[in-house]
Amino acid sequence: MISSFLAFIGVSAIVIMTPGPDTAVTVRNTLLGGRLAGLATALGSATGLAIWALATSCGIVALLVASEFMFLAVKYAGAAYLIYLGLHALIGAWRGGGDGRELALRQGGVRLRPAKAFLQGLASDLSNPKIAVFFPSLLPQFAAPGEGMFAALLGLGLTFSLMTLVWLTAYACVTAKAGEVLRRPAIRRWIEAVTGTLLVALGLRIAVEQR
Repeated sequence: MISSFLAFIGVSAIVIMTPGPDTAVTVRNTLLGGRLAGLATALGSATGLAIWALATSCGIVALLVASEFMFLAVKYAGAAYLIYLGLHALIGAWRGGGDGRELALRQGGVRLRPAKAFLQGLASDLSNPKIAVFFPSLLPQFAAPGEGMFAALLGLGLTFSLMTLVWLTAYACVTAKAGEVLRRPAIRRWIEAVTGTLLVALGLRIAVEQR
């Protein structure tokens, strides 16, 4: 039992530490709103994963995956959302702070509120169809079948969510710590261009990718 759980921790760590939409959105929001926005984004992403974990444990995700219409709806909604965030970042990089955001930073203003950052993190996970496929394929491999299957699946899913929260929180803190350097106009534009391109690419890949 312990060895199986440790194996799950190892597999989860590899998956979580691989850069993806959650990482890109967390870095972007930390640059736009500071440490609080980054932490709120991380919490939103972890909350989204917790909801997926509960849905997987209840068998709801299996129904979603089985329904071609529902799965495609989530898939294209998630792809469109990532592309939207990516284009927004690319526009910001192209404008180069001409919309007054750089001035807001210098004056100590917050460009992105934590509540909005939380919702963006939540939406990026809830609209990610890869989680709908990933959780049902991963979690049962480390849960013993039987009466306690629901609790076991939920426990593993929540563990994955908590690990993600810790990892994204670390990302947000490091990004915020280097904020003064990263928010220099040239560097900020470069980072926004990179994260924007990454988000658009991820959105397009989700849109055209088969299950």
